[in-house]
Amino acid sequence: MRNLEPPLSGVRRAAADYTEIALRVAIVFLIAMLFFPGLNPARISEKINRNMSLFSSGFLYGSLVADMGRLLARQWIPAGTMRLLYFASMLSCLGIFAAGAGAAMSMGNARFKRLAHIGEIAGGAAVLVGMLGIRFAHYQLLTLSELDKSKPMLPVGLTVTLSAGAAVLLLAILALALSAAPAKDEKYEMDLRMQLFLMLLPFVLLVFLFNYLPLFGWRYAFFDYKVGDVLTMDKFVGFKWFTYLFRNEATRRDVVRVLTNTLAMSALGIVTSWFPMAFAIFLSEIRNTRLRRMIQTLTTVPNFISWVLVYAVAFCIFSTDGFLSSLMVNAGAWASGKNLLMGDSHIWLKMLAWGVWKGLGWSAIMYIAAITGIDQQLYEAATVDGAGRFGKMWHITLPELIPTFMVLLLLAIAGILNNGMEQYLVFENATNTDPITVLDLYVYKLGIGKGSIPLSTLIGMVKSLVSVALLFGANWISKLVRGSTIV
Repeated sequence: MRNLEPPLSGVRRAAADYTEIALRVAIVFLIAMLFFPGLNPARISEKINRNMSLFSSGFLYGSLVADMGRLLARQWIPAGTMRLLYFASMLSCLGIFAAGAGAAMSMGNARFKRLAHIGEIAGGAAVLVGMLGIRFAHYQLLTLSELDKSKPMLPVGLTVTLSAGAAVLLLAILALALSAAPAKDEKYEMDLRMQLFLMLLPFVLLVFLFNYLPLFGWRYAFFDYKVGDVLTMDKFVGFKWFTYLFRNEATRRDVVRVLTNTLAMSALGIVTSWFPMAFAIFLSEIRNTRLRRMIQTLTTVPNFISWVLVYAVAFCIFSTDGFLSSLMVNAGAWASGKNLLMGDSHIWLKMLAWGVWKGLGWSAIMYIAAITGIDQQLYEAATVDGAGRFGKMWHITLPELIPTFMVLLLLAIAGILNNGMEQYLVFENATNTDPITVLDLYVYKLGIGKGSIPLSTLIGMVKSLVSVALLFGANWISKLVRGSTIV
């Protein structure tokens, strides 16, 4: 692949590379600050929710002033000050987005880099102007408001963000000065590897935001925290909740019961994990294309129905006045209607049945895709050898699907404690709550229902660590048995 950039001198090339690296680090830091409530530069008053980030402050005005209705109505805080704070925060967010876009474009050729550095300069300048706007809003809060009512404060994040924005601006100017001038006839080009990386980057950011950033909340397991409190070191209790989990008899009994339910339902799911593969094999054998597509569509649609609607369907069929009860009463089989959703009889099998019905078609898609990738010459050779349809399924299709099945099985074993919560929450009632409560539902009840944030955080933490251990354990077993790994 040809070089996309004109040559530079050795010293200038090195200086440009180091400047690019420092610039990208500063931009990544700014992007991360968008989502950290503790470093929100817009929290210039104690009345602003401490859980708001800069991103929320810049795009959710209602949340920004949610606790200031009376203060704004009585003009103890000027409405113009809050609007200034809102627009300054929005400008800062837009500046960070522009700088991030510039960092992405800087992976291209010289023409791309020139445009990228201009965008980074504009982004850094926007962040600086936004921070100055926030600082001016803080000044107005000090001079135009009732201090005992507005409770102004100067957040640490203001200085940090201002410094990071200034660093981005200066580094972008330096990078622009060090970059090579593009040729007049040069087009915007980027290496294919960098294009693929940028396509992957949004998904990496989403994984970071929703899977890794919440790990910061694990600190609640080490504090004696109640909803609405502020985490301070005087509430630090170390491993108190770790020992409480095993020392308290009632909690220990609940955990054992919940783990039993979780492992039992997960085990049933693992035992029946071959259902989607078998369904995909038989579905692929249907010669009528229209019938096959109709069956696949009808079995895939339930995956997109929420569990609340699934329960509504179940209620219409299995409740006291539902379709089944009315049919049995009218047929004379039952003297009165029965609510089949009540009671804990065979509740694990019932939850398994609903889960299979909802996810069978969707889970089979991966196997259907794998079947389409099987070499058709294998089937032709089997036909020459006299194999029938079931012989081809058993000796060709099934062995070709086993690697895919093993990977999904290992992932299911690693996630044996992750049953989800929605299904069990909607089907739970007073008669089946003990056998239907799985670990995720138990954590939800502890944290949201009872407000026991430290204990629920601890249980969620242990669950995550056990899941990681199971993943690597299953990966090790796969290496011993199959000679290949998934991690």
